[in-house]
Amino acid sequence: MSSTKARILEVAAELVANSPDGDVSTRAVCEAAGVGAPALYRHFGDKEGLLSAVVDHGYEKYLTTKRSRRPGTDPIQDLRDGWDTHTDFALRNPNLYRLMNSPAMRTPPAAALESHRILTADLRRAAEQGKLRLAPELAAQMIMSANVGVSLMLVSRPTTFTDETLSRRIRDAVHAVVFTPEAMGPETTSAGDEEMGAEDEEAGAEEVLPATATHLAALLRRTPRPDFTSGESALLGEWLDRLSNTTPE
Repeated sequence: MSSTKARILEVAAELVANSPDGDVSTRAVCEAAGVGAPALYRHFGDKEGLLSAVVDHGYEKYLTTKRSRRPGTDPIQDLRDGWDTHTDFALRNPNLYRLMNSPAMRTPPAAALESHRILTADLRRAAEQGKLRLAPELAAQMIMSANVGVSLMLVSRPTTFTDETLSRRIRDAVHAVVFTPEAMGPETTSAGDEEMGAEDEEAGAEEVLPATATHLAALLRRTPRPDFTSGESALLGEWLDRLSNTTPE
């Protein structure tokens, strides 16, 4: 990165962090960096390009910790920790976080896409261990939507959302839907097990099917079967994904 581009980026990041509403003008950035508008547009294209670069620059430290993290033996704990570090990053960088998730950003920043890929990879590990109720891709969308939603509320409306346990409560509620009861711990499987009627058993079987399909799909993708043709494997994967995303009536 050229020294001029780096200076513009550093100045823009500082202005965003200190701005009352998280917004900055290109004129203010140019004045603070001591460059003309042509230099800014040459390096970043337009204001959106500059702000996307600011988001990626600021989020790089957060992603560095995720990239260097070695997967633990329990992907569920890794996913709990991932949720908490995401929320913590938002609280420490409110303007940057709001900017990252602003509807005005027509192109998703590369940092957001990489974060989503890391989340999906952890969920695939959970699926391989039979701990996921539904397909990893759908589970990733559900978790990311909820994590971003609660984080945005905490940084955008701090006087309304004051409960320090809110993020953890929502995390556990979403995880209870995404993961199997066994994966969540014994307390989620003991209640109500003593008197299970026929209807409850049927409902339980309906819930087991998506989790089983998810587990099998993950294992087959990790270790493809040599006795299937590529077309057969693709068809089987499509069927299993369909079953994985089935919601019991």
